[in-house]
Amino acid sequence: MTAEAPPGASPALENAERRSPSRRGRVRKRVAVLYNVDYEDVQQGVDPAWEARAQICSVAAGVAAALGDEGHEAALVEVDGDLPRLRARLGEIEPECAFNLCESLANDARLESAVPLLLELLGVPFTGSPPEVLSLALRKDKVKQRLEAAGISTPAGRVLSRPGEACDLPFPLIVKPVREDGSVGVWRTSVVHDAAALARAVDAVVTTFRQPALVEQYIDGREFNVALLGHPTPRVLPLSEIDFRALPDDVPHIVSYDAKWTVGSADDLGTVPILHPILPTAIAARVRRTATDAFRAVGVRDYGRVDVRLGATGIPYVVDVNPNCDLSTGAGMARAAAAVGIDYPSLAGLLVRYALRRRRVDDPAVTPQARANPPSSEAAARPPLAVQG
Repeated sequence: MTAEAPPGASPALENAERRSPSRRGRVRKRVAVLYNVDYEDVQQGVDPAWEARAQICSVAAGVAAALGDEGHEAALVEVDGDLPRLRARLGEIEPECAFNLCESLANDARLESAVPLLLELLGVPFTGSPPEVLSLALRKDKVKQRLEAAGISTPAGRVLSRPGEACDLPFPLIVKPVREDGSVGVWRTSVVHDAAALARAVDAVVTTFRQPALVEQYIDGREFNVALLGHPTPRVLPLSEIDFRALPDDVPHIVSYDAKWTVGSADDLGTVPILHPILPTAIAARVRRTATDAFRAVGVRDYGRVDVRLGATGIPYVVDVNPNCDLSTGAGMARAAAAVGIDYPSLAGLLVRYALRRRRVDDPAVTPQARANPPSSEAAARPPLAVQG
């Protein structure tokens, strides 16, 4: 099916995105590619999100290679949670931009905003969403409140802290950790149809992740991944639908942790992303509009993905807003970008360009000399610098 133009899309903007400058003529920039290595601190099987954390190394290597193809000087920088050491390393590199791929520190996703906070303090422009948005997006209950306040359809939800706690939502329900992403804590048993199964699912989340569970109404309908790209105006890339037809009959139609991270599993093979799904024009436009509204309501910047479930009456329900979605070469963002002529090196280069647009060139905090001489501990205690954009 031919990709339909997103609502409000400008042909001039679309052409400008596709006609990026020739690689030979681009200005070379020093880019620090930051990625977390906390998966090295635990063994596989101990951390229930180990596979999700471990794959970031290959993503960082791919991004660095792509930036090299774009003519940039990319330096891979491991982030192990030692922020003073990271600050010193950045002072050595003197990057003009940071490509932020950090999703956790010390195996705790709640700390992912620490790195962009440091970058703001140092005046180094970085790719992706600001720290306050990353913190918000990790709290699925807070995101749901933001969406509801903006009038955006999202399944009704409750936060339960212990099994057996009362829940007034009708079955079926889906249970997930309240502050994880990447389908961490989403299993086949997460979709429940009675109180006993609900109690078991909540107990599994609370026990495994030591955090409350978000319980939502389960929307048993088609699922779409909507990738958005651009700053300051996000552009909707071609829709992608998850084809669940190859899943075993007794498995719920969800993208579980195994579907994302266990290559070759039944869940992986049974959840196939399909670009340009067949969809009535009016419904497609409604899905795109809902995703765009959610992207803006949460404050996502540069790139992100919004997952939408289509209800029986044709209402799109936002089930997830991901500001730091997978940027690997085979992931949905790269596939959607390629579908409109943006290859992987160009995608990485665009994200760097978006970040550089926010640099305050008249601010001494962003000069190489200032970055090589980070602020004192007294200055570090001050609020972070505001980032334009």
